Amino acid sequence: MTQHISDSTVLSNGVKMPWLGLGVWKTQNGEEVIQAVKAAIQAGYRSIDTAAAYGNEEGVGTAIKQSGISRDELFITTKVWNSDQGYDSTLKAFDESRRKLGLDVIDLYLIHWPVKGKYKDTWRALEKLYKDGSVRAIGVSNFLVHHLEDLIGQSAVKPMVDQVEFHPLLNQPELRSFCPQHQIQLEAWSPLMQGNLDLPLLTELGAKYGKSPAQIVLRWDLQHGIVTIPKSITAHRIQENGNVFDFQLTQDEMARLDALNKDHRFGPHPDHINF
Repeated sequence: MTQHISDSTVLSNGVKMPWLGLGVWKTQNGEEVIQAVKAAIQAGYRSIDTAAAYGNEEGVGTAIKQSGISRDELFITTKVWNSDQGYDSTLKAFDESRRKLGLDVIDLYLIHWPVKGKYKDTWRALEKLYKDGSVRAIGVSNFLVHHLEDLIGQSAVKPMVDQVEFHPLLNQPELRSFCPQHQIQLEAWSPLMQGNLDLPLLTELGAKYGKSPAQIVLRWDLQHGIVTIPKSITAHRIQENGNVFDFQLTQDEMARLDALNKDHRFGPHPDHINF
């Protein structure tokens, strides 16, 4: 059971990945993302999740340099965007991300969405980057079970992570069953439902434990063995989101939270992307 913000899961290749990280989707490049990342690192976070599509890799890189924390203590994730998918174009996109971040090695590189007809060639590029030592781990984002089965069947290296929309209204039972069987670490994006936390059960449990609804959700993630990357640009909220290691939900409470599932997405469905 995770007991500290520095605790990590171990990926299938032995690389350690922190259970809790900062997501920087929709965080503006420049001072906004620099201050958010520095606040997270100061609060004890060691994992930062960005993407080429977020347009803020440069700011993340600047914050890493200014943080005063040794590079080997940090776990940095970025992702190849849909328009860059394909073998050669992915390798080029990776070099651009690495340049913007100012890093020689990326800890985790993900395919951002399962673009039909492209993600297998994209995965071959990720395999090359992994074998060359340019990335410590490779994975995917927004892949459903059928995408994973398709990829695993024709790949030399299995994805180590699948980052998907995951929260009490969309708790992904198929993926929660499939991924552990294949040593794929599941990771939650938009764990806080893009701020839609006004649910009576979250209020009830928050009152019981002296925690915010957001903290209840993040604890629920962790107790399910799901890596989670809540997004915030506010220092006190970043610190609050990291303060989820001093209480534990009961099995009954976990089951009640699970029962909130409505298969409701705040983001796009992976089978119906057109971007």
